[in-house]
Amino acid sequence: MDFIDKTLISLLQRDSTLSLDELAKRTGSTKTPIWNRIKKLKQRGIIRQEVTLCDPEALGLSACFFILVQTSEHDSQWQQRFLDAVRSRPEVMEAHRLAGEVDYLLKVRVADAKAYDTFYQSLIAEVKIFKVTALLSMEEIKYSTELAVP
Repeated sequence: MDFIDKTLISLLQRDSTLSLDELAKRTGSTKTPIWNRIKKLKQRGIIRQEVTLCDPEALGLSACFFILVQTSEHDSQWQQRFLDAVRSRPEVMEAHRLAGEVDYLLKVRVADAKAYDTFYQSLIAEVKIFKVTALLSMEEIKYSTELAVP
């Protein structure tokens, strides 16, 4: 990747609705080469998808919980049930398998504590979990979907 590719990625991460004309202007290029570069970035999997980011508060999803999951089960059947359960729930914004004492970290967006409890009860009804710790985010200090382009 050269300077123009990196600039394109940075620009598109901030605003994927920028026109080819605007992207060409900001990179010092023309529309056709910019279109070709974007196409190649998509083919290489560098640009995975284009999305619209919504304000969770405006959608009534003001509670953000980080859930630490510990399991006493480590077989593939349990893991597949857990992953299927997590992937099927729209409340789960992110899920990570971790090294260390905690096995999984989930980021969940819901309306309030009652909605979290409903989510929690449905999860543990589906999958046996040894220990769950839920942490309520009091304030979002920084949020970004933009990756630093090296």
